[in-house]
Amino acid sequence: MEAQNLQQLTFAVDTFYLLISGALVMWMAAGFSMLEAGLVRSKNTTEILTKNIALYAIACITYLVIGYSVMYPDPSTSAYAADANFFFQMVFVATAMSIVSGAVAERMKLMSFLLFCVVLSAVIYPVQGLWTWGGGMLTEWGFVDFAGSSIVHLTGASAALAAVLLLGPRSGKYLSDGSINALPGSNMPLAALGTFILWFGWFGFNGGSQLALSSVDDANAIARAMVNTNTSAAAGTVATLLFTKLLWKKADLTMILNGALAGLVAITAQPVTPEPWLAGVIGFIAGLIVVLSIIGLDKLHIDDPVGAISVHGVVGIFGTLVVPLSDDGASFVIQLAGVGTIFCWVFFSSLIVWAILKLVLGIRVTKEQEYIGLDQVDCGVEAYPEFTSKKDG
Repeated sequence: MEAQNLQQLTFAVDTFYLLISGALVMWMAAGFSMLEAGLVRSKNTTEILTKNIALYAIACITYLVIGYSVMYPDPSTSAYAADANFFFQMVFVATAMSIVSGAVAERMKLMSFLLFCVVLSAVIYPVQGLWTWGGGMLTEWGFVDFAGSSIVHLTGASAALAAVLLLGPRSGKYLSDGSINALPGSNMPLAALGTFILWFGWFGFNGGSQLALSSVDDANAIARAMVNTNTSAAAGTVATLLFTKLLWKKADLTMILNGALAGLVAITAQPVTPEPWLAGVIGFIAGLIVVLSIIGLDKLHIDDPVGAISVHGVVGIFGTLVVPLSDDGASFVIQLAGVGTIFCWVFFSSLIVWAILKLVLGIRVTKEQEYIGLDQVDCGVEAYPEFTSKKDG
């Protein structure tokens, strides 16, 4: 009887922990919303918020109806309730789709974006999830991605890159002489708030990926994951602060915010095995990489208003490849093969879907609509009407 009670308590504790961790990850949807709302221009704020709440809802429904059964055709969840596993995985797929929305901001048609969300949540994300967390071929190879630097973040960035290449840059971003015209975001307090919310939610993202709390080993792993997650983010923040002061003699807040996120993304592939000092080194290097990547993509005229491709894609690759530094069970060659497999599958499948949408519905608004702003075009509600509208009298 005592053994049965202990088993029931273990089941309840692990289930509750997974659900609470999933709720923290769901709260990251608010973080993405605020970050993107702050980094787009005021005339596109309502539309980007509409995208974020709609993509979350659509991703949840699509993953429930189709995606989860593709990713886990025979789920085994004896350690916790089956619904807890579904809930935790569901909020991850919504996170991947949130990455796309920022990269295509200010010029993509709302309905084309949401239709792509259906395909990503139903097929594109679950297929590579089947290969990894679903116990498929990449897991059999020995690929390690504890919480999703590649499985979630690179997936979102690869889909975003495919879209951006077909979509083209925002009007006025790159001038005829090849120079770059900065298009500043409208609300830095919102962007900073979004980053802090994401930082907070990431404790559920990485800590929750242990999937259990009820043993001493699980508790220690979760504690280390949270310490390393925080340390890597802090180091990424400091790195971008110092780097931007060195480059431009200014503390560039948008880069600093992306530096924090870069630290978070980089440690996500393996937050448990590194010593905290190594987590700090990984985060610091990620902070430097993200600045160089954002600058580099801009020079290539790849327009990403929020830096999502650099933060989640370039840094996601880096984080996945450095796993062998602390995890003896990981091989650099296998990590590289896993990254390549995920990128190729997501990028090319997304490119096909985006191309079909472009041919059938179109994916970009007109120049006139872009000039007016997508708040008026798609939503009919301006985020800051007292500042952007002229009132009679």
